[in-house]
Amino acid sequence: MDIAPSPEPIRFDTKIAVLLRADLEPWQRLNVTSFLVSGLGTQLAEVIGEPYEDADGVPYLPMFRQPVMVFEATKETLTTAHARALSRALPRAVFTSDLFATGNDRDNRAAVRAVPTADLDLVGLAVYGPKNAVDKVVKGARMHP
Repeated sequence: MDIAPSPEPIRFDTKIAVLLRADLEPWQRLNVTSFLVSGLGTQLAEVIGEPYEDADGVPYLPMFRQPVMVFEATKETLTTAHARALSRALPRAVFTSDLFATGNDRDNRAAVRAVPTADLDLVGLAVYGPKNAVDKVVKGARMHP
């Protein structure tokens, strides 16, 4: 089946970014990314596109309407990015190292709640907002290889 290209490409003035600590194992990177973006998708309706449907009419769930940019950084850069996201009041999700040891959602929330903001051992951060603000948050990080 041929898909006709749309007349003009869709451009976004917003950005979704995930910042991962560079020392994570591959399985951890995937796990953290999945959890982080789920936080954005459940709270920010504007990031979700329309549902999908194949040629046979089988429906599929909607996904993000725009790409998710994934970055990696040192622990220090991640901590700085978190502070920048907070200072700009951008929507954000966090994943701390403590969450690798918990086994359920209730314990995950309790693990984050038990640690002061400045002491969070961040391994991942997702942010959404205007492109320029998100770019400033992830400054110093590099695109994930």
